Amino acid sequence: MAMFDDDSTLHDSDERSRDRDRGGRGRDRDKNRGRRRRRKGRPDVEKMAAVDFKDTKLLRQFVNDRGQIVPRRQTGLSARAQRLLTDAIKRARYMALLPFVVDD
Repeated sequence: MAMFDDDSTLHDSDERSRDRDRGGRGRDRDKNRGRRRRRKGRPDVEKMAAVDFKDTKLLRQFVNDRGQIVPRRQTGLSARAQRLLTDAIKRARYMALLPFVVDD
């Protein structure tokens, strides 16, 4: 279905229709590849000088269903807040307030 000029080149309109046929926005989709949304940290954790390891209700929000610490790219915390949170979770595990592994 391609339309050619006398010099056998493809028209721009045909390129756009081909992009639409693939179900996307064509070249516009590739422009945003690699860009990430800005992180929104949690103010309750970000403002703390130290995260309390005895606050298990807060710490459970940052542990997944298997008992693993949720990574920083998912929590949206700053590096400093994530380190404080990780230390608090590890202390809570050591004191048996949080499980190391969740049994099924």
